Amino acid sequence: MAVLLGLTACSGGDKASDLTAPRNQLLKEDRSATGGDDQLSGGVNAYLWRGALDTLSFMPISTADAVGGFILTDWYTPPAAHGERFKITAYVLDKRLRSDALRVSVFRQVYEGGEWTDVPPAANTSSDITSKILARARQLRADNGNNDN
Repeated sequence: MAVLLGLTACSGGDKASDLTAPRNQLLKEDRSATGGDDQLSGGVNAYLWRGALDTLSFMPISTADAVGGFILTDWYTPPAAHGERFKITAYVLDKRLRSDALRVSVFRQVYEGGEWTDVPPAANTSSDITSKILARARQLRADNGNNDN
């Protein structure tokens, strides 16, 4: 999103004030947990974030940014699978605990002919991981008395 904002700020207009004026309508998107304010305040849903971290904790985490809402794992080879490895990227997109506030991408490689080759994961892998993250997030919320704070 920072790249997108940077590109939109550089396009068009000759005045210095044009460079600082937001040009992206997404900046006005309501992203608060309660739906009450109309400012881009940063941050993500804490339950989704914690649920994603808990669910993906079996894999080595390469990068995690709670404010930006993304988790990137390093390559992981399951103990039972030789010559196969996975990497997962999870994005928490909103402050609300909703299924569409989470995007999970799974990458798979197999070792063939002395090199790693990209192959698609099973069709349900991403949705299964998403479901587990959502279930964990709901459990964390329930453990907190169904409070959003």
